[in-house]
Amino acid sequence: MSEPTGTATDGPTGEAADGGAGAGRRVRIVLVDDHRMFRTGVRAEIGRTESTGVEVVGEAADVDQAVAVIQETRPEVVLLDVHLPGGGGVTVLKRCAALVSDPVNPVRFLALSVSDAAEDVIGVIRGGARGYVTKTITGTDLVDSVFRVQEGDAVFSPRLAGFVLDAFSSSEAVPLDEDLDRLTQREREVLRLIARGYSYKEIAKELFISVKTVESHVSAVLRKLQLSNRHELTRWATARRLV
Repeated sequence: MSEPTGTATDGPTGEAADGGAGAGRRVRIVLVDDHRMFRTGVRAEIGRTESTGVEVVGEAADVDQAVAVIQETRPEVVLLDVHLPGGGGVTVLKRCAALVSDPVNPVRFLALSVSDAAEDVIGVIRGGARGYVTKTITGTDLVDSVFRVQEGDAVFSPRLAGFVLDAFSSSEAVPLDEDLDRLTQREREVLRLIARGYSYKEIAKELFISVKTVESHVSAVLRKLQLSNRHELTRWATARRLV
């Protein structure tokens, strides 16, 4: 997973017009990302925005840690990376489903990821996240997005909003692809990396699994999609905007 660039190239739609993103408001958040340096960077960005009212009450680097700290701290908002050791952001959402649907004090999730792939966006939204922004977002826009999600708004970086609209307005959208839905979350992660040209060894390092496990996932993907080799797999993924 790439680290943030530090350059703002997109921000959430509907920015606040009151000048102080968190003025007079408070929100408790948990940061979930497998890169410690990135979590440190988010804390720094939030700290550079005066009087944000954002308090980081916990951090996690994988699925199990995330579920544990979310259940322990019950934050208002979770900043959730899509790709995590142990199953990914969608798995966190599934295991925290009761907290998401709590009618009194719901825990709301905002995906914060380097990925802008349609499959990733739709996957976490289907899983229960309230929004999705990329890691090129500025600290000010991120704080604004956190408060908007706390208040129940849906927040997306501008380009990503189209994926969601397409998904819920077209029967041909990515999340309704029956072939894709046959794959597990891990198989989808392997599929995407194969389509991007990663070697088995590189995939193993990226996902913290063995090369043998990668080979098993690739075999399962090819079998489920009825494809013969990684070249066909790449064309299949490209046609569905998964790369």
